[in-house]
Amino acid sequence: MSLSLFEIVILPDGDVALQRTDDDDAPLIRISFSDEAEAFLQNAKVDVAKVMIDAGIELFEELGAESLQLEAPRTDKARILH
Repeated sequence: MSLSLFEIVILPDGDVALQRTDDDDAPLIRISFSDEAEAFLQNAKVDVAKVMIDAGIELFEELGAESLQLEAPRTDKARILH
């Protein structure tokens, strides 16, 4: 079983994201702040994003991954599970 490591990064557009360290795909979580929120937060933007991500992970663990209904990616074709 491989272990995934995650990192919190600031994307080129200024959004804060959680992504796998060894993966160039889209981030798992992406947080955007409005210009007004960024002006208010100043240098604390990443700290606030860390707390938001941590709270989401904690809630996910409390509820249990199996009890959450995760939305499947939308595709043009109907998917058939066999």
